[in-house]
Amino acid sequence: MQYDDIAAIATPPGEGGIAIIRLSGRHVIAKVQKIFKPYREQIRLDECSSHTLTLGWITDEQDELIDEVLVSIMRSPHSYTTEDVVEINCHGGTLPARQILRRIMGLKIRLAEPGEFTRRAYLNGRLDISQAEAVIELIRAKSDQARRLALRQLNGYNSRQTDRLEDQLIHINALVEASLDFPDDVGEPDYQALEEQLAEIIQQIEQIIAAGKRAEVYREGIRVVICGKPNVGKSSLLNALLRKEKAIVTDIPGTTRDVIEDYLNIKGIPVKLMDTAGIRTTHDLVERIGVDRSREVISEADLVIFLVDFESGITEEDLVIFHSIESSPVIILVNKEDLEEKNISEMELQQYFPGVKVIKGSVKEDIGLQELENSIEAMVLSENLSGQDMEIMLNLRQLAIMEKARQHLLDARYNLNSVPLDCLGVDIWGALESLGEISGKNLKEEVLDRIFSEFCIGK
Repeated sequence: MQYDDIAAIATPPGEGGIAIIRLSGRHVIAKVQKIFKPYREQIRLDECSSHTLTLGWITDEQDELIDEVLVSIMRSPHSYTTEDVVEINCHGGTLPARQILRRIMGLKIRLAEPGEFTRRAYLNGRLDISQAEAVIELIRAKSDQARRLALRQLNGYNSRQTDRLEDQLIHINALVEASLDFPDDVGEPDYQALEEQLAEIIQQIEQIIAAGKRAEVYREGIRVVICGKPNVGKSSLLNALLRKEKAIVTDIPGTTRDVIEDYLNIKGIPVKLMDTAGIRTTHDLVERIGVDRSREVISEADLVIFLVDFESGITEEDLVIFHSIESSPVIILVNKEDLEEKNISEMELQQYFPGVKVIKGSVKEDIGLQELENSIEAMVLSENLSGQDMEIMLNLRQLAIMEKARQHLLDARYNLNSVPLDCLGVDIWGALESLGEISGKNLKEEVLDRIFSEFCIGK
């Protein structure tokens, strides 16, 4: 199957300016030539230079025109898959692309499997598996920071980090193997030096793991819930942060009766922002359902913004709500800072909300919102900050491999002076084998199948 000619529509379904049908394989140029009628009759695709575009038509079995197209030729090895690649650019919309693909299927060219173009790029040595995984990260990026980290991975940054660790471990393994194979000539290794080298590598791996966990925020994003009593300014805050009128705002308490949500980007972090119904005891059935849903999403939130306001002061209702959420990460926004008469003192804030981040602002006057965004970023990233500010994108598979390599090295370091050298070599080699799974040197076929099954067809 690796040497079959393959094809797929590479653009999303639906209307658009153009659609692209991508083909790869040894014979795709000659096969497309059979169904292509160029504007200039003397042009033949199989004679065109690499990286050229040719205007013409794709024809059906009766030599009738299907669509006007631009055909691009990329000859091996200078293509995405390193094989001959043809891309047919036709008019957007479902029908033209599907009719052309159906015509192509009649040329003994099969439909590509999910991710098969990228898989061929990996199998043919153009990408390692870490770079191949970066392709799907780039496609799925929800923020500019996630896009930047995925592009960095695609350009080989992750692979270079892994190669550096492997080089250091190969050096240590060589010292151990030399002492095993030539004990009379080499003698015992310097255990103190080995321990220092292992400790340094463990530290590097731990920095990579910490940075990878931090980058998870840029990939997956966070859920931020706005909560508080009725009519405290929750919907106004949602609209202000989104910079659009998403929620209805009135002076009537209980206007919001369901969870309203939207997405925004705060400091490169994808945020699912949710405005909840004002939490209070009510006999209104619809509002009570909204309050129950509010409590549910608050319990699942990564971060809660709790609103109180200077005008009404800190009420018993506020304190009941706060005590129900204080186990979650919380930022308190004291709204209506623009009022001259304030009914909340600094002493009360310290008394009722000890150790909690408090921001004084005004949603109406756009005061404190920038500080709120800065605080969200700081709270989300604080636990995963790397000491040396390393930035690296790792998926769950890669994180698990790094953890496994780290454990092998911790075992080797712990047993350094208490086990025979050959046992020590097993752990060091185990760490090397694990790191080889990141680049794809030691991957099994079923793991490759699982990785590429996540790709869309046509990539």
